[in-house]
Amino acid sequence: MSWGTELWDQFDNLDKHLQWGIEFVDKYNKFVKDRTDIEISYAKQLRNLSKKYQPKKNSREEEEQRFTSCRAFMTLLNEMNDYAGQHEVVAENMSGMIFAELARYIQELKQEKKMHFQEGRRAQQHIESCWKQLEASKRRFERDCKEAERAQQHFEKMDSDLNVTKADVEKARQQAHTRHQMASDSKAEYCSILQNFNKEQHEHYYTNIPNIFQKIQDLDERRIVRIGDSMKTFSEVDRKVIPIIGKCLDEITKAAESIDEKQDTQLVIESFKSGFEQPGDVEFEDFSQAMKRTVSESSLSNSRPDGKPDSKSGKSKGKLWPFIKKNKLMSLLTSPHQPPPPPPSSTTPSAVPNGPQSPKQQKEPLSHRLNEFMTSKPKIHCFRSLKRGGAAPEDFSHLPPEQRRKKLQQKIDEIGKEIQKESDERDGLTKMKDVYVKNPQMGDPSSVAPRLAEIGQAIEKLRQESQKFEAWLAEVEGRLPTKSDQTRRQSEMYESQSSAVNNCPQDRESPDGSYTEEQSQDPQLKVAAQNEFDDEFDDEEVLTTIGTCKAMYSFEGQNEGTITITEGETLTVIEEDKGDGWTRVRRSEDEEGYVPTSYVEVYLDKSVKGAMTYI
Repeated sequence: MSWGTELWDQFDNLDKHLQWGIEFVDKYNKFVKDRTDIEISYAKQLRNLSKKYQPKKNSREEEEQRFTSCRAFMTLLNEMNDYAGQHEVVAENMSGMIFAELARYIQELKQEKKMHFQEGRRAQQHIESCWKQLEASKRRFERDCKEAERAQQHFEKMDSDLNVTKADVEKARQQAHTRHQMASDSKAEYCSILQNFNKEQHEHYYTNIPNIFQKIQDLDERRIVRIGDSMKTFSEVDRKVIPIIGKCLDEITKAAESIDEKQDTQLVIESFKSGFEQPGDVEFEDFSQAMKRTVSESSLSNSRPDGKPDSKSGKSKGKLWPFIKKNKLMSLLTSPHQPPPPPPSSTTPSAVPNGPQSPKQQKEPLSHRLNEFMTSKPKIHCFRSLKRGGAAPEDFSHLPPEQRRKKLQQKIDEIGKEIQKESDERDGLTKMKDVYVKNPQMGDPSSVAPRLAEIGQAIEKLRQESQKFEAWLAEVEGRLPTKSDQTRRQSEMYESQSSAVNNCPQDRESPDGSYTEEQSQDPQLKVAAQNEFDDEFDDEEVLTTIGTCKAMYSFEGQNEGTITITEGETLTVIEEDKGDGWTRVRRSEDEEGYVPTSYVEVYLDKSVKGAMTYI
């Protein structure tokens, strides 16, 4: 079917149809552009999503990457980033292979359509001009024929009239003849123009118009084919990235299958294992008999019959109270062993040497004392070296044994990597120096000597650091419990707890309500217990000064943890009264202790929260 033969009279409708076809191509091209924008926006959002959930550097999230589930999630984020990249490829290919090409093709369509329809309009104008010429010739022939007929009738009328002269008749005859000649000429011209018009009309409708309409039909068919090809390209662009997207999804599936719940739970054990043993059974307490004030075998100050300290106490050093903060135990065992004496009524130093003693107290059951010990808030921190905060110690002694061992091993590995790095650099410089020695023109061998010396010093320093941490590690590994020791040492914790309370005498109380030790207790055991706790904190910082105080009365510090002061003496305050009537002061770096708050006038620094002056 040809538009030239079937639609020879539909020139205007074909013009409208072709214009619609061009608009449809432009509409499809806009759709591709919007799809491209969506792909770009989607890829951008996927990248932002992946970036948002990436672990931040130097954060806890980086440590979480040792878990298989976290590593799988990291793989998912990375694959999602690659997935976003494939959408960017789709957008780029659609933009270059479809949108840009169709935009150029639309301009070509418009130009070609304009050319063909201009040619058709010229052909239409030409046939219309021929038609007008034919009409004019026809009208002229018709007019000449009518005038010739009128001239003939006038001649016949004049010739039949007897009153008309012969000259008038001849004149009428000549005029009629002239009119007939003009009509004959008009007829001949009309016939010639008519033949020419028919020829032009036949050529117009059977040659020119079909050719023009065929070109227009070809143009529209090419447009339709181009739309189909663009749609195929549209699908091919997506199909090309499907294998890569499939690989991304396969990697995500593979990462999900690599998650090992057993490994993750084992990592939790390695992360939080303290190295302490589980507590043993609690011994039965017989309340049916009066409790005797004798030193039990499980006491902290327990001694053998020969007066020597029990070796078990040394072995369980640092592991007696795994679930209680050290400062709570320290405060309970080392606070001053009696209530602060009231201030003397006289200013004479000898008036009240140490104040009246508290009346004897009825001893409470052991369970009450344990409960109070486990739940009471620590009043006073023991020992001058107990920190009020700050950076962790270098040997990680603040951590449980197992965690401390891991940290020390990690530190040793890091130092080993640094040593290897420095050694590699030293080997490279040594080779360079040898080359300079053999070929002086390439460089001066002495130029690398300073750097070699510097590296040697750095390596030596790192090795010393490594030896220090290895010594700490050996110490920790020596202290870690073995399976053979667990049965023997499970009950030591609660035995020590019981001894910490049972050894308290019944005649005095400490500021927080716990009983004090017997004055007749073996001093060697007291020194041993003191040294044992001092060893735990001997590397920590000294308490800072929070104010000063002036002694209003003299006080003789006879009990453990107190210090002797004289009237008028000025000392520094390192810990204020916690409500128990005692203030911790320092005379020098190695001499400090507790004094009754009522015996001194305290001046706290204004920078200290809640600072006040009280007597």
